[in-house]
Amino acid sequence: MNISLSGAAPIKQQLTILFALSRTPHGVIDMAAPAAAALLCLGHFPALPVVIIGMVTVFAGYTAVYAINDLVDLRTDIEKVRIGGYSDCETYLDGVLIRHPMAKGMLSFKAGLFWALTWSAVALAGAFWLNPVCVYIFLTGCLLEAFYCKLWRVTPLRGAVNGLVKSLGPLAACFAVNPCPPVFFLICLFLWFFFWEIGGQNIPADWTDITEDRHFNAQTIPVALGLKRSSLLSLTCLATAMFFNAAVYVASALNYNGPFLLAIVLLNVFLLLKPAMQLNETKDRRFAMQLFNKASYYPLANLVLIVFFIIIR
Repeated sequence: MNISLSGAAPIKQQLTILFALSRTPHGVIDMAAPAAAALLCLGHFPALPVVIIGMVTVFAGYTAVYAINDLVDLRTDIEKVRIGGYSDCETYLDGVLIRHPMAKGMLSFKAGLFWALTWSAVALAGAFWLNPVCVYIFLTGCLLEAFYCKLWRVTPLRGAVNGLVKSLGPLAACFAVNPCPPVFFLICLFLWFFFWEIGGQNIPADWTDITEDRHFNAQTIPVALGLKRSSLLSLTCLATAMFFNAAVYVASALNYNGPFLLAIVLLNVFLLLKPAMQLNETKDRRFAMQLFNKASYYPLANLVLIVFFIIIR
């Protein structure tokens, strides 16, 4: 079934498929990363208009970028679907709705493009209102996302590009609440999310698709480096992310205390390091999916702790 925006299918069904294109359940969780970054940079809650416009802008930005991924990767995704890839029956966060609905013939390219452009326009308008610097960051993210997709059969270094993309949202959030955020804080923040994305998102996500990627000789990290080195790299990246996580809090505007820092360490251990060590020991695809899912909730868990600390201090 090929759905357009012409009303050929029920509106609810169209929206479900469109949100599936943007992996909205995952995207909504990802929104916690820029929210956490903004609070760490500011040290308190921003003004209500900034909160409202910021939430709309972040939602639009993540919705657009995830859709751009599927638009650029459409031919590749179709090839994977033809050999039985992208199952929707697994406990995998990106498959909560439908994985890659355009590739499965459930959504036209035209409808997907319209969806991505509409949310891009919303994101650009909101970014300009918050801080024009955010516009350039968003456009850079869109270009890097397209570049990342094109490197599928070229180099495993595409994982680093993915790390750049995921780090830009938190950086933009800092400029949205502070015209001149501290440089050291920005560097630590960037490296925190960069290594978290590679170790907790990119490697385990590509691990779940390794059978299809090997079939097409894709140059993902698990295919190019093998499972043993990939699992070790994932663990190393997440241990590094934990280090920069602590550095971010030290450089932040929060006057944190010992119990708060201990809670942050425990988050890193249970959501990142423990599942990464299990994957390193077993090399089992199921544990790659578990790592991906747990790591996806890591920014949200940080945000909850930050909000709780700001409220009670």
